[in-house]
Amino acid sequence: MEQRSQRTLGSFIFLSRWLQAPLYFGLIVAQGVYVYHFIVELIHLIQHATKIGENEIMLTVLGLIDVVMIANLLIMVIVGGYETFVSRLNLEGHPDQPEWLSHVNAGVLKVKLATALIGISSIHLLKTFISAKELPSAVIFWQVTIHVTFVFSAFFLAWTDRITTSKSEAVGTLPGTS
Repeated sequence: MEQRSQRTLGSFIFLSRWLQAPLYFGLIVAQGVYVYHFIVELIHLIQHATKIGENEIMLTVLGLIDVVMIANLLIMVIVGGYETFVSRLNLEGHPDQPEWLSHVNAGVLKVKLATALIGISSIHLLKTFISAKELPSAVIFWQVTIHVTFVFSAFFLAWTDRITTSKSEAVGTLPGTS
């Protein structure tokens, strides 16, 4: 009787992973909002390209790149997170399967997310430097500080993942398993 209740409890706990599925669906909706925002900004750029200066064109293009990078981040979280924490997508052999998906785990996903955040932060920092004359130096200081913090965090996440992965491989287990 005790074994049966343990199996039932274990099955219930394992089934709870499906509670995350609506979260990933919500991120897909958020990605749709970003696509809409991208299209609106692109149309605005095309309509006003002859009326605005080079700096404003560059800032708008950087904004478009920022939207694309955030959309890439969303895809990594949606696809990688769903595959890692909810259920397999069964994409083996699919011609469009992302290369990184075949070896994704929680550690790899964290490092990829951290590097994506660095890219997004870099775009914001570049936009800040372009309009640095109009900004207080304290704003620039804090943006640089936050960016450097992202860089160090990504480095330490990657380093930690490398250490735990190499130790796990040395003992013959996968990270997160025992």
